[in-house]
Amino acid sequence: MMNDSKNRLASGILPLVVMVLSPDTRKETVAWLLKRIREKQLVGGAELLVDPLASLAEEKENTNIFLVTASWKRILTGAEDLGLFKEYMDGSMRSFTSINSHNFKDFHGHGEDFFSMAECQYIVKHELETLRAKDETHVPGYTQAKLYPGKSIIRRLQSKKIMLQMFPLHNKEELKRLSFKWYKKVKTSLQPLDDIRHYYGEGLALYFGFLEYSTVALIPLALLGMLYCTFDWENYDKYVFFAVFNLIWCTVFLELWKRCSASLAYHWGTLSRKKVFEEPRPGFHGILGFNPVTGREEPVYPNYKRQLRIYLVSLPFVLLCLYLSLYVMMIYFQMEGWVLMLYDRDPTFCTKLFLYIPSIIYAMVIEVMNLIYRYAAELLTEWENHRLESSYQNHLVLKVLVFNFLNCFASLFYIAFIMQDIVLLRQNLATLLITSQIINQFMEAFLPYWLQRGRNKKIMMELPLTEQVRLEIDMSTYLGTFDDYLELFLLFGYISLFSSVYPLAAVLVLLNNITEIYSDAFKMCNLYKRPFSDPAANIGIWQLAFEAMSVIAIVTNCAIIGMSSEVRAYFPNSEMHLMLWTVAIEHGLLAFKFILAFLVPDIPKHIQIKLARLDFESIDALKKSFIRPSFVRSSIHV
Repeated sequence: MMNDSKNRLASGILPLVVMVLSPDTRKETVAWLLKRIREKQLVGGAELLVDPLASLAEEKENTNIFLVTASWKRILTGAEDLGLFKEYMDGSMRSFTSINSHNFKDFHGHGEDFFSMAECQYIVKHELETLRAKDETHVPGYTQAKLYPGKSIIRRLQSKKIMLQMFPLHNKEELKRLSFKWYKKVKTSLQPLDDIRHYYGEGLALYFGFLEYSTVALIPLALLGMLYCTFDWENYDKYVFFAVFNLIWCTVFLELWKRCSASLAYHWGTLSRKKVFEEPRPGFHGILGFNPVTGREEPVYPNYKRQLRIYLVSLPFVLLCLYLSLYVMMIYFQMEGWVLMLYDRDPTFCTKLFLYIPSIIYAMVIEVMNLIYRYAAELLTEWENHRLESSYQNHLVLKVLVFNFLNCFASLFYIAFIMQDIVLLRQNLATLLITSQIINQFMEAFLPYWLQRGRNKKIMMELPLTEQVRLEIDMSTYLGTFDDYLELFLLFGYISLFSSVYPLAAVLVLLNNITEIYSDAFKMCNLYKRPFSDPAANIGIWQLAFEAMSVIAIVTNCAIIGMSSEVRAYFPNSEMHLMLWTVAIEHGLLAFKFILAFLVPDIPKHIQIKLARLDFESIDALKKSFIRPSFVRSSIHV
């Protein structure tokens, strides 16, 4: 944790989390909230340390900004409650317990610096979010902000916009070291994933791990693509081998990533960690009832109402958007036909340049439509009133993926299998890929840097605590890895589906990923508030999305192979035989993919053995705890 004595609270402990309440929050509300945060756990409090920022700076403004931290004793009990995994003396990863703290590696004295600052901030966040109402019927001073026994106080304050922000503070010294290792020097080595995980948590580290892994995995595909550039581009029969290689690459890529992901998660202590019981989302509403699992009062919303909203409103809306996307695609083809007609009449250099204009316009329209649809999908998913954040995210991802897939790839499918124009397919794919990458790089790298070019220099400076907090309050909030994974998913689609007719696609995506690593690292260290740690064990639903794309890629590439004149030469008199053989090969490759997924374990063998040993020790200890008391009782009886 930070060593700057200037930035310590009155308690002598460094601040971890910033809470920003609305400027017009009533004094009785503030007093009640601070009292509940400071109260002992035995009486229902969070037992945390909290101080107003203004008192530290001896000022009277901004009295609704508070700094929250915890004593080391409270950090240790919180880590035990959360079941954080740490490295044991024997090298295994075990759930931390205070009674066995001396058996954990690097635990010395009272355990200071045993947990990273990110882990401490996550513990404080968890304790704040699980601070529950007792006998209050509403937030003091706000009769419209209803409470009931067991309701999360922080979530109610957030849903009623009484609490505007809650975020963890940056650590200047750690941030400087991380940024130097991460992006400030050009290097050929891999990313400092352990340092990223130490500062930002496992969820963000897994994203950068996947970005790095996919970048390295693209090298053989890119080299093969550059090799193919030396051949005749108009003869696409030569790309049959590339399509076969592409299919094998997709399958091996995803299978090996699952093993790599499991190794990282085990090393970081999240692979076997039990998931914390998920609380209702802040925006979830319903009639007050009882949770049959916890026995606490909480809003209850009938599932049939949610299903009606999904199938009678959300589904028709998504289908309507898909129809509009197809309609826009047909307008693009009309523009394409008009430009081709113009070129046929007057084949000059200028009219040849016009051939690329419809594709560029269409690529820009696709990006705009994706943004508009994303906003509508978020509103619709929020209206569906999902109880859990995981359910909300799954439905949102499904909506966005379906639309983005059709919006980005429908024209390519139409050109490939309806028009069967490989030259146009290659041109369209190149234009879509290059245009989307230029737009993404501008939106993700240059625009944020330009908007905050004056502020990003200050974030690395040594500032008094008051100035640092105010600077970070004004920084942009990192909205998570959703958009980052979505971009990787679409790029993976361009490569896996159609790169056999445009082998340079892998080269372009490889260059994009390299710049993405540096631009994302720069943004995380300079432009965003520090996000809370997310103790993830894998990339979640995105793994299924990439798996589904790889299955579609098998079908697509087999169809492209079947269209090859070299393959058609073997079936000169029967299109039906060609189709049957293509389908048979496709089914064989699908079977190979699923057999390979079955034979290659997702978790490496040595990690499976370690996990099994821990399970055995846990069961053995549980047995002894039951056997010993009964043995003592029988001895006394004798």
